Amino acid sequence: MLPSKTETHTETKTRDTQIVRVSGLGVLFVAGGVIGLIAAVVLLVEKMALAANPDYIPSCNVNPVLSCGSVMATAQAEAFGIPNPIIGVAGFAIVAAIGTGLLAGGRYAAWFWISVQVGVTFAVVFVHWLIYQSLYVIDALCPYCMVVWAVTIPIFWYTTARNLRALGKKQTWITLLNEYRGAILTGWFLIIITLIANRFWDYWTTLL
Repeated sequence: MLPSKTETHTETKTRDTQIVRVSGLGVLFVAGGVIGLIAAVVLLVEKMALAANPDYIPSCNVNPVLSCGSVMATAQAEAFGIPNPIIGVAGFAIVAAIGTGLLAGGRYAAWFWISVQVGVTFAVVFVHWLIYQSLYVIDALCPYCMVVWAVTIPIFWYTTARNLRALGKKQTWITLLNEYRGAILTGWFLIIITLIANRFWDYWTTLL
């Protein structure tokens, strides 16, 4: 029995939607990977320069709050015994490569997406630990680090949404999560911005 025109149209529409979603994720991975990679490389270069010359003033030392040097000099900057930017260089290079594969039409196996999910989950947890350390322990913000935060969160969020969707379960919460994933991401960023504004409010008011 041949499929009806309605069934054929529905299948075509579903396939086109999937292609758009894959392309969108590919663009996010490439753009986020490249931006994160550049930020990580600059951070690594700045950290090496600071290690070679303690009197070196990093280019991202803007004011007492926005100060990479203050962050680089802490133990948190080498959380796993190596400079954090090295982890970023490796991680973002991989992300950009995956995105390039997606845009080229590549399709990855389920086990591969599980591995990606593990990686981006580690990254987003690590980033939020660094956010906490910057706000409430170090008392300074690293501009380049903030760029890394800004790309890591959406990469994690959209990867998670994609993987939940791939489960194929028509659960309401998964549908809602995917439908409002952009709004949720916006709210996520607004919370972080609010925390930053509140933590350093006394300093921000001096600039007015």
